[in-house]
Amino acid sequence: MIIIEERENPSTDYFVLPQFPLTKFDVKRCTFNQGISADLLTDAIVVFVRYLPKKWRQLVAENRVVLKSLYFFMDDDLLDLKASKGMPLRYRWKLLTLAALHKNWLLQQQAEFWVSTPYLLNKYHAYSPDLMTPKPVQALHNSVKVFYHGSASHKAEIEWLLPVMTAVLARNKNVCFEIIGGPSVYQAFKGLPRVQVIHPMGWEAYQHFIKQPGRHIGLAPLLDSAFNAARSYTKVFDITQAGAVGIYSVNSESAGFVASICSSGVIPAGLVLPLEPALWIEAILELADDVERRQLMLEQAQVRLASLACNKSKAL
Repeated sequence: MIIIEERENPSTDYFVLPQFPLTKFDVKRCTFNQGISADLLTDAIVVFVRYLPKKWRQLVAENRVVLKSLYFFMDDDLLDLKASKGMPLRYRWKLLTLAALHKNWLLQQQAEFWVSTPYLLNKYHAYSPDLMTPKPVQALHNSVKVFYHGSASHKAEIEWLLPVMTAVLARNKNVCFEIIGGPSVYQAFKGLPRVQVIHPMGWEAYQHFIKQPGRHIGLAPLLDSAFNAARSYTKVFDITQAGAVGIYSVNSESAGFVASICSSGVIPAGLVLPLEPALWIEAILELADDVERRQLMLEQAQVRLASLACNKSKAL
């Protein structure tokens, strides 16, 4: 079975995949730009989800005779441009060029229509559509959130992290990544799966934000520069407050502080690594798979930070 979709999306997960249990079907999800050998279309079930890109229309038309079946699924009124009146012109153009213009093509290819609501079922009754019932996506119980919360002054660190997280996200699909940044950060990371780019915020808002549960591994790479040499170890506070284990750059103030709070002499309060991408990739992946180790390291950091908060300040 071959699913053709713009990218991974709720339409496929809620409506299409439940029709094809993985125990019975070998499912291949393909984006618009992906290609496959025509040989794989023999006896294949092909499903277009919402849109009909040119490359795939051509491939399907050339091999229609060998397909087992062909479906088109829509969960919006995609084939009638009048239905999108009032929406942004750019979106309406997308609907026109990737869906509405190809209604006759679908009929010529003898595609079967799947729709998501009784409204669509009634409107397109002439095409004998089938009504698909959505099913909830199974919750991820072992999802691991890695995060980096650096300001605009950390542009170099953000660029350094891009290939690191590209590799991590490719190797472990249970890992997601959260990063704070503006448009340039979004543009850099938007091509990666499972990435959230959070808009920068003020300190008061950030203090509430960092306390929200669900983070597991905090990253604090610090490249060698005169400006970075002056930075303190407060990043340890943020990562620990988030309930996460930190990975820190060697020779940074954070690294020295983490080393000093290893109370047991066995369990560290965080990892300290040289700025070698391969080492960070493997460390993140290992921590992502070791819940017990993360918890023990977090407890080490929490105990020391709690005692630090109770220390008397020096009188001015």
